[in-house]
Amino acid sequence: MLKKLLIANRGEIAVRVIRTAKALGYRTVAVYSEADANAMHVELADEAVCIGPAQVSASYLNAEAILDAARKTGADCVHPGYGFLSENSAFAKACKDAGLVFVGPPESAIELMGSKRRSKIAMQEAGVPVVPGYEGDNASDDELIQAATDIGFPLMVKASAGGGGRGMRLVESEAELADNLKRARSEAKQAFGDDELILEKAVIEPRHVEIQVFADRHGNAVYLGERDCSVQRRHQKVVEEAPSPFVTPELRQAMGEAAVRAALACGYEGAGTVEFLVDMDRNFYFLEMNTRLQVEHPVTELITGQDLVAWQLAVAEGQPLPLTQEEITLNGHAIEVRLYAEDPAHGFTPQTGEIHRFEPAEGEGLRYDTGVRSGDTVSPHYDPMLAKVIAWGQTRDEARRRLIRALEDTTVFGVTTNRWFLSRIIADDTFGAGEATTGFLQSAFADDPSLSPQKLSIRELALSACALGLGNSGQGGWSNAPATVIPIKLEVQGETLELKVRKSGTSLSVSHGDEEYHLEVHSHCDGLLCIIDNGVRQRCQYHRQGDSLYLQAFGQSWSVRDVTHQPAAGSAGTGSGKLQASMDGAIIDVLVAEGDTVEQGQTLVILEAMKMEHPVKADRPGVVAGVHTRAGEQVRRSQLLVEITVIEEKT
Repeated sequence: MLKKLLIANRGEIAVRVIRTAKALGYRTVAVYSEADANAMHVELADEAVCIGPAQVSASYLNAEAILDAARKTGADCVHPGYGFLSENSAFAKACKDAGLVFVGPPESAIELMGSKRRSKIAMQEAGVPVVPGYEGDNASDDELIQAATDIGFPLMVKASAGGGGRGMRLVESEAELADNLKRARSEAKQAFGDDELILEKAVIEPRHVEIQVFADRHGNAVYLGERDCSVQRRHQKVVEEAPSPFVTPELRQAMGEAAVRAALACGYEGAGTVEFLVDMDRNFYFLEMNTRLQVEHPVTELITGQDLVAWQLAVAEGQPLPLTQEEITLNGHAIEVRLYAEDPAHGFTPQTGEIHRFEPAEGEGLRYDTGVRSGDTVSPHYDPMLAKVIAWGQTRDEARRRLIRALEDTTVFGVTTNRWFLSRIIADDTFGAGEATTGFLQSAFADDPSLSPQKLSIRELALSACALGLGNSGQGGWSNAPATVIPIKLEVQGETLELKVRKSGTSLSVSHGDEEYHLEVHSHCDGLLCIIDNGVRQRCQYHRQGDSLYLQAFGQSWSVRDVTHQPAAGSAGTGSGKLQASMDGAIIDVLVAEGDTVEQGQTLVILEAMKMEHPVKADRPGVVAGVHTRAGEQVRRSQLLVEITVIEEKT
C-alpha cells in the first residue's frame, strides 16, 4: 500500500493530482521553485520542498533535487504530472532505482514512444495504421531528400524526439525541402538535444483525434473514448472535446482497438494517449503516443464519470483496471479550452504580472482546473496558462452554450487573456457545425479585426467614469465632489480622452465630444456596480489598482487609466513621470533604483522587443519614486515600469 505521493510538477496539474490523492487518503508532497514559494499547489500539499531557483533547468527539471525531496519527506511514490520530466525515461528509471514507485509507464515504453522513428516502426509491426513516410536509420539530408521524391509533396518534416510543433515543417515543394531540413534540425537540436528527423506524407486539413488508453500489470488494456483536438494554433491545442463530432461509433471502435494494440505492443502501464490524424474519408493514421496524463484529460473524465488520476494510482499500486471495456460508457459532451495570460491582438504574446482578481464563473456542468488565485503573479519563467475551463452538457450545443457563458462571466483583472478569443471560437458557426479541422483557426481568424482592441463605446466609457467615481479598496473617487460637472481624463489604448460627468443624485450623464450617455446608479459594493440603463438593470465588476481601472460587463472586459490629475506630457520637464513599456518585450536592464535623481532624457530601463533594444527614457527630471520591473521580466505594452516625482525646490 502506497502512502505518500510526491508530485514532480507545478501549477494546475499539481493541484489536480493533490486533490485526488488527498481524497484517496494519500499524504502529499509538493516541490517548488523559489518563484513558486507561495503557489497554490504548495499550500494545498501536506509538505513542500524547495528544489531550486526559478529557472526550470535548475528546479523542475532537476531530477536529483526532486529525488532528494522524496528522501527527505519519506515519499514512496512519484507522480510526474505532464511536461517537465513526465516523459523522461531516465527520470522514471531513477525513481525506480531510488526505491520509488513511478506513477506512469515503465521506462522502456517511455523511451520507445519518445522516438517518432522507432515508435512508428513498432506501430507498423503491431498493425496500427501509420502515415506513409520515411523513418529509416539513415536520416542524413541526402537520404531524406531522396526519400521525399518517393513520398511526394506536400510532406511533413518532423523531429523524431519531439512534439508540440517544434522541429516540424510543412514542405510544399522540393525547392523548399533543403532549407526546411536545416531549420527543423536546428530547432530539434535546441529543443530536444537530438536532431534526428523523419518524413511523413502531409495529410491536408485532417482531424486530430486521440484515444485515451489505460493498461495495468495484469495484461488488461482499455480505451475510454476519444478526444478531438483539431482546433490548434501553431500545432498547439487550443480546444479539446469529447466525444469527437466527426467520429462514428464504428470509427471509435476501430481507433480504440488500434490504440489498445499500440499500448500492449510496448508493454504499457497506466494512462497513455494515442494520437491519430483522421482524413476527410475517416481513414486514421498513428501520429504519436504521449506516455503520460494529458492536459485535456478532464473532458474524458466528464463523459465517462471516471477519475483518471485515481486510476493511475490504482495501477501504480498493482491493482487491476477498475472497469472492463464493456463497462465503460460515454455520457453527454464536454469541451475544454485553455485560458492563457496572452494577448491575441499582438501575436498571442505571453503576458506577465499580478492577477488582481480571478473569479471563475459558477454554474451547472462547469469545471475549472487552475493553479492560480487572486493576488498571484504570472511569472515569465513558466507557461502562462491560468486555467482549463471545461463545460459538460447532455448535448454538444448545451456544452458550447455553457462554455461561452463561463468564459464571458469569468473575471480576470490585471493581465490580458485570450478569454474573448476562446469564446469567439466556441461560438463560431464552423466549430458549431463540428467541421473544424487543424486548419480552422488559420483560415477563420488569421486576419480577424475583432482580435484587435476595439474602440470603447460611449456606454463603456460612461461605466468606466462611474466606477472611477466610486473607487474601491479604500480609494476614493469623485462621487463626493461638490461640483455638479466633473472633468475626467482617461487613457484608453494609449489615447487620452476627456470626459465630463454631470451628476444629479444617483443619475449620471457622461459626455465625450458629441456623444452622451445617461445611467442611474442602483447600488455598488465590493467592486460590483449595479446600474439602471434605459430601464434595464445591469451589473459591472470593477477593480481599481493605483491609477488603473479594470472593468467587466456585457460579456466584455476592458481597462482604462485615470490621468485626470497628471500633467500633460510633451513640454520640457512636464512629462507625466509614469514611464510605460511601449510594446510587449523583455527587460534587459534596469539602470536606476528608487530614490535616484534623474535628468530628463536619461535612460532608465532597456527593453528588448522585436529583436531590438529600446531605451526607456525619463520624460522629466526628478526623483525615482518607484521601480516596478526587473531585469529578465517579460512585460506587456503600457505596463508601468518606473515612476518619477518632481524635485521640490527648497525655499
